Amino acid sequence: MYILKTEQSFDSAHFLGGYEGKCGNIHGHRWRVIIEVNTEQLATDRQLRGMYVDFKTLKADLGRETEELDHALIVEQETLKQSTIEMLKEEGFKLIVTEFRPTAENFSKYFYDKMKAQGYQVKCATVYETPKNSATYCEE
Repeated sequence: MYILKTEQSFDSAHFLGGYEGKCGNIHGHRWRVIIEVNTEQLATDRQLRGMYVDFKTLKADLGRETEELDHALIVEQETLKQSTIEMLKEEGFKLIVTEFRPTAENFSKYFYDKMKAQGYQVKCATVYETPKNSATYCEE
């Protein structure tokens, strides 16, 4: 089995609705995302011979996913009043509303699913919320 890894990062703010403690307040992170893809077979065509995928392509595909969240306020659906959301949008803030609580655990599954939807055989997705704290999602 061949396993390839690449990583990207993004900066964003979030809060954990219903959380009693500091993380219930808006705060920011430099999120670090590591994707591991795997294959049993390597390509045999001339350009990709001996590779599963070009690292440049893998990194760019993950980069498009992280770029969408970069420098945004990520808010779980129904944790802010609709009037607050509209006001933030009117002020021109980049606001991402998710159906899930924006935790490292949920983001690891989010990126796993995003890369799988692009056709990759994803082994695991790891998301670091801080340099020392991460969550990993694998399906096997």
